[in-house]
Amino acid sequence: MNVATASGEVAMKFGLLAAVVLGSAVQAQVTLGPGTGYRIDEPMPRPAEAKLVWADEFEGPALDTGKWAYETAFNKPGWFNDEKQYYAAERSKNVRIEGGKLVLEAHRESTANFPDSGGQAYTSGRLTTAGLHSWTYGYYEIRAKLPCARGTWPAIWMMPATKSQWPEGGEIDIMEHVGMDPRIIHANLHTGLFNHAKGTQRGASVPLPTACDAFHDYQMDWRPGSITIGIDGTAFFRVLDNQPGGKGAWPFEAPFHLILNLAMGGNWAGQKGIDDEALPQRMEVDHVRVWQTKAEASK
Repeated sequence: MNVATASGEVAMKFGLLAAVVLGSAVQAQVTLGPGTGYRIDEPMPRPAEAKLVWADEFEGPALDTGKWAYETAFNKPGWFNDEKQYYAAERSKNVRIEGGKLVLEAHRESTANFPDSGGQAYTSGRLTTAGLHSWTYGYYEIRAKLPCARGTWPAIWMMPATKSQWPEGGEIDIMEHVGMDPRIIHANLHTGLFNHAKGTQRGASVPLPTACDAFHDYQMDWRPGSITIGIDGTAFFRVLDNQPGGKGAWPFEAPFHLILNLAMGGNWAGQKGIDDEALPQRMEVDHVRVWQTKAEASK
């Protein structure tokens, strides 16, 4: 999940590769990350000429492993940002399809019997389209309902399909939510010149009072020279390719893959501890959809 301060962030920070009803009700207070000029408040329609190029409606009996892969590589050494979870593979307790929804569920339990355990006391799930499906540009929509328990850290984010040192390859955090500060949605972009490690990341946060009670559409419109992020058809954050620095300022011209995960604790989400009594907690995803124009699909 952008797992650095935005999930993937801190991850790569350690030199490893690895993101209301927003309309009128919430338009008021957006807390910007470092920098200015990223706050917007406008409709976020899908381009009329865009065609659906990839989707998962989670209607089958089990996870479609032709579309998704489990990410477990850092279970033994430990995940980024001092996170406390073990990500399970092919374990329905943590990742499953239930009632037409993808469920990523975190539990407090020993991992001592897992051969790749790093001694974690929590299990959860992390999926990626890496190596299977990736895109450059397009309109993305992930409909999800989030956990609000202290210590949870769900994220919807994107990383480069080609491995690179963080943050040079870029990171797109479409949605991050930390249970210690519930019902606030965060979006961030990270690059070599603009990232949390330097205090220069470009981001915004917005209140979403029903984030943990109802499903919402977390959306991104990624085009050549701009990335816009919003919720339920209203955009609150936009960054343009208008800064000097070449790829260091704008590496977003290459294929990225999508990541869905529910982390536990860590340098950000764990600042006030983890509420074990509130577990298990789940992130539910109703659908994932990607649209592109003909020109974007050829990239």
